[in-house]
Amino acid sequence: MSAAPAPSAGPVEDGGVPAPKHVAIIMDGNGRWAKARGLARTEGHKAGVEAARRAVEAARDLGLQYLTLYSFSTENWRRPAGEVRDLMGLLRQFIVDDLPKLKREGCKVVIIGDRDNLSMDLKALVHRAESETRDNASFVLQIAFNYGGRDEIVRAARAAAKTAASGALKPEDITEKTFETFLDTKDCPDPDLVIRTSGEKRISNYLLWQAAYAEYVFLDVLWPDFSKEVFAGAIEEYYRRERRYGGVGGN
Repeated sequence: MSAAPAPSAGPVEDGGVPAPKHVAIIMDGNGRWAKARGLARTEGHKAGVEAARRAVEAARDLGLQYLTLYSFSTENWRRPAGEVRDLMGLLRQFIVDDLPKLKREGCKVVIIGDRDNLSMDLKALVHRAESETRDNASFVLQIAFNYGGRDEIVRAARAAAKTAASGALKPEDITEKTFETFLDTKDCPDPDLVIRTSGEKRISNYLLWQAAYAEYVFLDVLWPDFSKEVFAGAIEEYYRRERRYGGVGGN
């Protein structure tokens, strides 16, 4: 996709599509990027972290308020143990290295996903990142780590059932809005746009509830090559969509 100018803060034109507030990205292609260069997969993941840093800066420059990055899925545990260990280490390093800058720039960090089987030190780092940025309000960075959309919905259903069993919630009072309060993303609006890199055209168990009405843009770019220009091009594609939410379009 060719580069495009940064989108404006409002609709493209009268009656046009409003600017997106929340973009979610499936960061795919690290392994293929490394293989094409004769490098170990770990090097691809390291390059992917640099691309994530560029994406965060670009998101803010492009006027977004929320960015969600799919960092590690519940299915990624099936990868070789060494690669899993490296991915865990990259999250540790990202928090340690980037947290001071994120705090200074007013970014709120939220980690979504199941934390039960994370190591104690990683749980502590996740807690630190969230607690130290809790009051920031200029931009929200959500990192989906050990995350799966189905797993999130099951955990939310269990929490809702437990609340109902305690008598604090009547089953007949469970609506979509009520159920959303049990999701990991309860404090974040649904994504307007989901981007996937690497040319694959599937959603891979990502934000299944939240992205029900999101627009999807699939890019042939491998994640380590993701840039602000590519990001802007994806948002420009979003502006060309007609968002009807099940209603009748304007044409």
